[in-house]
Amino acid sequence: MEVKCEYKAHLVAQGNGNTGMASTDLREELNCSICLSIYTHPVTLPCGHSFCQGCIGRVLDTQKRCGLYTCPDCRAKFKRRPALQRNRTLGNIAERFLPGHPKPGQHGIFCTYCVYSPVPAAKSCLLCEASLCETHLKVHSQAAEHLLTQPTTSFLERKCSGHRRILEYYCCQDGAPICVSCCLAGEHRGHRVEPLSEASEKKKEKLRKVLEKLSPEREETEREAQRLQERRREVQERALGETERVTALFRDIREQLEALEKQVLGDISRQKRTISLQLCDLLNQMETKNKELTGKIRHIEELCNMEDPLAVLQERESDAFCGAEKGDKKRRRTSSTDVPDVGDLKLLVSKTLLTGLVGIVTTASYGQEATDMSLDINTAANDVSVSEDGKMVSGSQTDQCHPQTPERFEFRQVLSTKSFPSGRHYWDMEVSESELWGVGVAYPSIEREGPKYYIGNNNKSWALCVSDDNYLVKHDNIETPLPRKRSCRRIRISLDFEAGDLSFYELSEPIRHLHTFTASFTEPLHGAFYVYWDCDWVKIIS
Repeated sequence: MEVKCEYKAHLVAQGNGNTGMASTDLREELNCSICLSIYTHPVTLPCGHSFCQGCIGRVLDTQKRCGLYTCPDCRAKFKRRPALQRNRTLGNIAERFLPGHPKPGQHGIFCTYCVYSPVPAAKSCLLCEASLCETHLKVHSQAAEHLLTQPTTSFLERKCSGHRRILEYYCCQDGAPICVSCCLAGEHRGHRVEPLSEASEKKKEKLRKVLEKLSPEREETEREAQRLQERRREVQERALGETERVTALFRDIREQLEALEKQVLGDISRQKRTISLQLCDLLNQMETKNKELTGKIRHIEELCNMEDPLAVLQERESDAFCGAEKGDKKRRRTSSTDVPDVGDLKLLVSKTLLTGLVGIVTTASYGQEATDMSLDINTAANDVSVSEDGKMVSGSQTDQCHPQTPERFEFRQVLSTKSFPSGRHYWDMEVSESELWGVGVAYPSIEREGPKYYIGNNNKSWALCVSDDNYLVKHDNIETPLPRKRSCRRIRISLDFEAGDLSFYELSEPIRHLHTFTASFTEPLHGAFYVYWDCDWVKIIS
């Protein structure tokens, strides 16, 4: 048997030798004429000759200096640098002859019996611990103990370490591959065992079931990852927009602060000049008066030093003497009240600063002009009255007798005509001193009648309300009391649609932030207004 195998191997080796000669000739045809090595990424010139991409590239770079391009093989000339076409077929053939490149079907494992020339193995026999090519496989024993597998060099891994026999069974109790000796006399005797193929199929079936569960989970994970990617891009875009907005906002604040500084310094300078002029006038008056008093004092002293009684008595008719005798208390009191108070300057500066800073803070808080808004009479309930200019809603004891429409509320509410599908907006309102009113925003799809149509009592509206002088906010019928009591009758609503922010402010001095809702708005928003008693009213003032 062994003699026959060696003889056949010799014949195969001879055949392989002839093939090797053909391969040598073909290899010579696959050499680049520039580097004289097998083509690497071959490209073809318009003349049809092929070269390595790197080789012909360096040649063309050299020819660029003289402005004339030629083929290194046929010397064909090109006026412009020729375009290089990738020769994929030639590249695929050349790759098979590169050192270390495996041939088709080759696994790097060769036939054990082909000793004259290496021939790729087709199978390996675990019993013989040998690998066989297609030729030797035909004459190999077909007995059951000669177990054939894919080509391998790890024969010991496929045998029992204790009995040196092929692992053919699987112990279900210990979860380990075993040989036949382990089943009959080894430590696995009496255990439930299965053939490896059968145990493998059972495990594959379990894995398939696991795969059926994991595949939808992976798909959901991929979808969630995609949503997160989209969210991340959205956050990045929003952060970029906010960065640009804040940068512009602070630039505007700096400009306004500089303008306010100039205004305040100018007011201080003008007030200083005004007060200084008044003080100068008073000083001049005091100096004149001082001179008059000095003259009168000297004259009186002279009279006091006279020894002639007649001369002293004759001075009684003198105006200067009479004025000095009666005094000039009235004029002195008038002059003292005319002195400017330095506190007036501080009051002027404080007032200018406060007014200017409030304006800057307002701009910084909202970053845009107030939104022009009016009320939609077609949504107003019949127990509320809307002013002619559409800016004020108030409770009414008289039925307004509006025609019934699907848009009209059943009681006490009205929406704005304008809707906000995007962007940043704010509007200011003045409210009545009464204790039951509400302002906010609502989707146009809000219910117009029933128990939950009031703003804040459903998931389609957000509201700021007042009860007993206390603020509270409402959404989806959830009330949240606010810690601050009402201190002023002016309210501002600020909306940033894309950011999902709805904020309420009290326009006191300084402005007070009351509450901010955060939501993902899915419909355009309308301003919404609610009045409970006949004495309640809300007026749009922006």
